[in-house]
Amino acid sequence: MSTPTSDFLRTLQERGFIHQCTDLAGLDALCLKGPVTAYIGFDCTATSLHVGSLLPIMMLRWLQKTGHKPIVLMGGGTTKIGDPSGKDEQRQLLTPERIEENMAGIKRIFGRYLSFGDGPTDAVMVNNADWLDKLGYIDMLRTIGPHFTINRMLTFDSVRLRLDREQPLTFLEFNYMILQAYDFTELYRRHRCVLQMGGSDQWGNIVNGVELGRRTDQAELYGLTTPLLTTASGAKMGKTAAGAVWLTDDKLPAYEFWQYWRNTEDADVGRFLRLYTELPLDEVRRLESLPGAEINEAKKILANAVTTLAHGAAAAEAAAETARRTFEQGAAAEGLPTVEIAGADLAAGMAVVDLLVAAGMAPSKGEARRLIKGGGARLNDQPVTDEAAKATSADVVDGVIKLSAGKKRHALVKAV
Repeated sequence: MSTPTSDFLRTLQERGFIHQCTDLAGLDALCLKGPVTAYIGFDCTATSLHVGSLLPIMMLRWLQKTGHKPIVLMGGGTTKIGDPSGKDEQRQLLTPERIEENMAGIKRIFGRYLSFGDGPTDAVMVNNADWLDKLGYIDMLRTIGPHFTINRMLTFDSVRLRLDREQPLTFLEFNYMILQAYDFTELYRRHRCVLQMGGSDQWGNIVNGVELGRRTDQAELYGLTTPLLTTASGAKMGKTAAGAVWLTDDKLPAYEFWQYWRNTEDADVGRFLRLYTELPLDEVRRLESLPGAEINEAKKILANAVTTLAHGAAAAEAAAETARRTFEQGAAAEGLPTVEIAGADLAAGMAVVDLLVAAGMAPSKGEARRLIKGGGARLNDQPVTDEAAKATSADVVDGVIKLSAGKKRHALVKAV
């Protein structure tokens, strides 16, 4: 792949964002002529987004920083169906009220990454329910349906993989790709949007949109996807034993978010600095080449930079200070994740296994027992060796009990 000449595509390529593009040379030429309008869609399946959505959000941020216009498309309409891409089972159907609640939560995220307004490169946020809810389904099928063939639709991964695994794919879900393609055409008509971006699992849906716009409006549209990201050890990005790594602090405290990045595997440091921060590439190359234990300094810089973008500089600084006090001084620092336990339960004695699960340090009692058996659990910095061990009021120090899983994960237990 030759190096693009436009700032936007050159930046994306150098930092590792580009997986596929429908016409890279054509899009590169278009980006040189003036502001290009591009969008990414986000369905409203929860009240926040998790780290898996951070890559497309950073693409929108680089789009704006290099002089182009981002559209954040809220899937108020498509969420009523659910995207089958990458899913073995049908998503739970959500009520309109729940979708609105989720959308309100998700909208909060983008103000930290994008500048919204009425200018030529200011970001705008739109909701596909504005047009999808008004479509007469039969009228839409008569107008749009002839441009899709079942033969072609069956070849896309979102459909084929589900069928190969002999998992049901409902007709409702089967319509998702048609509606996403229609979104692209509608955004072209309303905002002259010519580029749709997304993860690699969206390639088939994006190509459908490019082709539909060409057939119905003779529009020259483009698609661009990012690679499917996993960690060096093969784990899916944004997933931990305790659950998803959310982007808002009501779903995940800023300290735990910071700690997730601080715990990055050595082999991933350079890649994550390129994708999730705006550090100059020369600095990234210096940091990823640090020898031995010095790579931990690069991990702290990564955690600080990503947390600053997601939660603000003050939250990042507080998280870094909490980590420093906890790990370097061994203190039960304020700012650690805190789980509240009824004082009566603690007075009677509460199994450490239960506390580990309650604090999110183990997904189940069985995993908690394995953690203890493996020597990874500590109470007030003392190893827990008995799987039946209990914590009591006698373990409370300065109002809390410090609970640890391994060397890097800590929480406070507070009696209420």
